Amino acid sequence: FQSNDITTISPLDTTATIPSLVCQNNGTLQHGICICQDDWTGVICNILFQSNDITTISPLDTTATIPSLVCQNNGTLQHGICICQDDWTGVICNISNFCLELKPTPSRPYTFPKTFLDQFASSIERCPPETANAGMHQASALCNRNTHLFDPPNILNCSLTLDNINAWVSGATQEQKQNLASSTQILTSIPERLTPQNITNAAQIANALLSDLQLTQTTNIAVSAVATVSQLLNASHEMFSSVNITAISELTQTLLEVSLREEPNPLLVQPNMAVQSLKGEIKQVQLTAFKGLSDNFSPDRIQLYTTEAEVDKNRVDLQMNVAFSGGFGKDVGFVLYDNDQFFQSKSFQPSLDTKRRVISANLQETPEIVQFQFTVTPSADSMSLNDFACVFWSYSENDWITDGCTKLESPSGSAVCSCKNQQKALKQKANFAILMTYGINYKYSEALHWISITGCALSVLGLSATALYQIKTRKARGGSPTVLVVNICLSMMVFYLLFIFGINNPVQYENVAKVSDQNKIPESDYNKYPDEGPCTAFTALLQYFLLATFTWNTLYGIHVYMLFQNSVSGTPRWFPKVSMAVGWGLPAVIVGISLGSTYRVEDPLGYRQEEFCWLASVDHKQRFHITKPMFWGFVLPLMIMLILNTAILLHFSYKICKTNPNLNRSRTTPLKKKILSSFSLAVMLGLSWVTGYILLITQEKTLKLILSVVFCLLTTTQ
Repeated sequence: FQSNDITTISPLDTTATIPSLVCQNNGTLQHGICICQDDWTGVICNILFQSNDITTISPLDTTATIPSLVCQNNGTLQHGICICQDDWTGVICNISNFCLELKPTPSRPYTFPKTFLDQFASSIERCPPETANAGMHQASALCNRNTHLFDPPNILNCSLTLDNINAWVSGATQEQKQNLASSTQILTSIPERLTPQNITNAAQIANALLSDLQLTQTTNIAVSAVATVSQLLNASHEMFSSVNITAISELTQTLLEVSLREEPNPLLVQPNMAVQSLKGEIKQVQLTAFKGLSDNFSPDRIQLYTTEAEVDKNRVDLQMNVAFSGGFGKDVGFVLYDNDQFFQSKSFQPSLDTKRRVISANLQETPEIVQFQFTVTPSADSMSLNDFACVFWSYSENDWITDGCTKLESPSGSAVCSCKNQQKALKQKANFAILMTYGINYKYSEALHWISITGCALSVLGLSATALYQIKTRKARGGSPTVLVVNICLSMMVFYLLFIFGINNPVQYENVAKVSDQNKIPESDYNKYPDEGPCTAFTALLQYFLLATFTWNTLYGIHVYMLFQNSVSGTPRWFPKVSMAVGWGLPAVIVGISLGSTYRVEDPLGYRQEEFCWLASVDHKQRFHITKPMFWGFVLPLMIMLILNTAILLHFSYKICKTNPNLNRSRTTPLKKKILSSFSLAVMLGLSWVTGYILLITQEKTLKLILSVVFCLLTTTQ
C-alpha cells in the first residue's frame, strides 16, 4: 500500500491537485492510470501476476482443465485453494502481510522482530534485573497496515505492575489511560507470567478501559485493550481455574457492547480474538472465518455477509448464520474467541489439548434461529470426532446449556448446530460453542505371524524339556540351582503361552463417529470406552510372568555370583526360601501397584493399550510417556535387573578367562568352552532383551528394522 494512492482534499480548496501515481516495475502512467507490464498488476504495478491466476477456457471445450495454483511463500494447496502462512496473503500467497524487523536507532533504541500487520511486536530489550518487572519486554510497537512499518513504540515503566494499573485506571485521564493500556498490553505479553492474579487484574483493567463510553474502536486505547484480552487467552488452562469469575464474566459482556460501537476495524482482529459488526436493518447475517495454516485469526480471513453466501466449505474454519424474527434486525456485533479459557465449565472437563472456539453475538433484535458450525480439529492425526454437543453460555449458571439447540448432519466434516428461540431461551447477547469429544483411531495388531508362533512353540517345548531334565537330575547338582532353573522355565513357559493366545485384543471398536441424536453435554473431550473382554486380565498376567521371568533370571545370576565368592560352602541355606519369596512376590507387588494406580473399569486404557493386550505406553498423540505403566511398571525395573545381570556376566567372564598360574596346562579350560559358558549364562540372564532397549532409542529406519528382526528372533527362541 502506497501512501499516495489515496489523498484527502478539502472540497473548498479549488487550488489543490492530486499527486500522480508512481508506477513501479516499469509500469507507464497514462491519463493518471498505471499501465503495467504483463508480469505485474495492481494500482501501481506492485503485485506479481501469475499466468495461472486467470485461465480462459472455451465454453465449447468440455475436455479443458483449469491448472492448479502455484502457491508461493510456503503456502499449501488444499482443495484447489492456496492456504497461506500468516505473513502472506492473496490468491497465491504473494502479498506481504508483515513488517520487517526493525533495528535500533539513536532516536528509537529498541529492536522489534518481524511481525504480522495490525499486531504488536515486543522489543528484544528487557527490563533490568533490579526492577519489579525484571525480564519483561521494555517496549511494544504496532505493525501499521497502511505503511507496513512499526508505529512509534509504547515504552513500559519497569517498576509499574498490574496491581498499580488496576488501582489507578478508574480515575485516569484519556492520556493516562493510553499509557496504562499500552503498559497492560506489554505486561501480559509473556504467557508464562500470566498468574491467576495477573489475569484477574488485566481482565479488570481491560473491562474498565473498554467500558468508557467516550472510547471508540479507532483509538489506541481500544486496540491495546483488545490485544491484552487476546494475550490473556494464551495463558495455561490451569491458571484460569483460580481466576476471578466475575471479572471474566464482566469482560466478555463488555466486549459484546464494544462490538456495536463502530464499523469493523482490522485492528480489533488479534491472534486469539476478533471483534466484528454490521450496521443497519439486516434480515440475516452470515459470519465466516476462513482457514489459514495457523489457528490464529486474521482480518483478511474473516467476512460478514448480509445474505447466506455460497462459500467453499473446504475453506471454512467456523461460520454462523443468524435469521431474525419479524423480518429485519438492527445492528449486530460478533466477538470470536480462539479458545474457551474465559468460559470455564463445571460440567465439561477437557483432558486433551483440543481447541474449542466460541462465537459471541450481540443482536439488538431477538433472533429466530441461529445456526453455526466449526471445523473438526483433533489435537492429533491419530484422533477423530466421536460426538459433539451444541451449547451456549448461561451467565446465571456460569456453565454451558443446550436449551433449544440441536445437532445437524454435515457432509463436509464439520460439526453443525442450530439453535431456535424456543420459549425465549436465546438472548440478544449469547456465547455459542460446540463441545466435541474425540476418540483415538486404533490400529489393531494383526494376528501373530507364523514365525512368532513357531518360535514361541519351540521355546515352550524346550522349556518343558529343560524343566523335566532339571527335576529328574536334581540330586546330582543340589536343590538351589534346580529350584532357580525350574522357576525360570515355568514363568517363561506361561508367558509364551499367554503371548500366543492372549496378546491380540478380541474386542475391537470401529473408527467411526457415533454422533448421538441427543444434544447432551459430554463430561470430557476424550471419549472413553468401558472395559470389556479379557484383555486387561491378559495384560496383567503377561506383565506378571514376564517380570517373574527376569526376577528369577536375576536370582540365578546372584546364585552364580555367590558360588564364585564362596566356592567351598556354596550359597547360604536361606537363599532358596528367600528366592521363592522374591521371585514370585516382587512381580506381584509391581503389578498390584500398576493396576491400583492406573486401572479404572470406565477407563481401562490408563493401564493397558487398546490395540493389543499390553501395558499402556503412549499418550493420545502416540508419544512414549514416562507417566505410563509401561515405563515404571516394566521398562524401569527390567532395566535395573538387566544392568545387574550384565555386571554379573562380566564378572563371570573375567573370572573364567583369568588363568590360574597354579594349574598345569592339562587342567586349563579350553577357550571354546569358556565362550560357550559365558553365552549360556547370558541367555539364562535374559540379556538378549538389551536389544529391545537399543531398539527404543534407535531412529535410523534400516537399523531399526534389523534390530526388530533380531529382537523378535532372540526373544521367541530364548
